[in-house]
Amino acid sequence: MKKQKGIVLFFSLIILVIMTVIGVALAVNSTQSIRMAGAGSERVEAMAAAHGALDSVIDVNKGLVLASLPAGITAAGTMLGVTSTITPLQLSDVGCQRSSDASSANLISCRRSEISSVAAFGRNNMGQLTVVAGVEQEVLTGSTGG
Repeated sequence: MKKQKGIVLFFSLIILVIMTVIGVALAVNSTQSIRMAGAGSERVEAMAAAHGALDSVIDVNKGLVLASLPAGITAAGTMLGVTSTITPLQLSDVGCQRSSDASSANLISCRRSEISSVAAFGRNNMGQLTVVAGVEQEVLTGSTGG
């Protein structure tokens, strides 16, 4: 016993320090993984809210309301924490996707609008996600908003 100088104690302390460093590294890694998973789920929730708000705006403004919007940007309101806007497009922006030759008098024209929904997510709402949809509606030539 007198010949041993504590070498076993020294090696056991070295192994204990190495195990502690590995444990701390694993704890930090798992914390970062949890934060990343949380950020991903917040983005998915924001996407679902933006799509829901977009569908709601289209449903609320369908028909005559959408066909007769004045020029410029129209605020469509806030739903589920998502801000939605409707922007009527000029008739010359894009060609009509459907034939406007309903008769020899060309009674049908197209009205186009761009609807966008913006959702904020993340810490202090630093992330921003925008969903945009285009709506084309056939209307009688000479209708309000023409």
